Amino acid sequence: MNKKDVLSTIWVFVTINYLYCDLIGLMDASLLKQYLTGQVEGMTISREFLLYAGILMEIPISMILLSKILPDKANAWANISASLVKTLVMVATLFMGTPTIYYLFFAVIEISTTIFVFVYALQWLKTLRVSSPIAA
Repeated sequence: MNKKDVLSTIWVFVTINYLYCDLIGLMDASLLKQYLTGQVEGMTISREFLLYAGILMEIPISMILLSKILPDKANAWANISASLVKTLVMVATLFMGTPTIYYLFFAVIEISTTIFVFVYALQWLKTLRVSSPIAA
């Protein structure tokens, strides 16, 4: 499997984990009641909040495609950037409210996966630099 296929597949994997974790959260009666009031763990779920959440989810969704079609160097940089953002956001969410046991379960998988993407893409970038001819 080439690096583009590996990265695209990993983004599919982590995106499904993000979505399924959110779906399970809707099955949690105490959280569902909060969602219906528009206040979850002290956060207001406004339209702006939902827009920002959508933008954050678009990152891994778009990386599924971008990992397949971008040129190698841009691809590595996009994966490094996207994985860094998603890792930092996921770590930050652990300090918002009180995470449930199922949220912690998914968070460990998601953070581990985006760290893997970061390291994999960084190593790929290093090999691209070594194999690229040096401009005179």
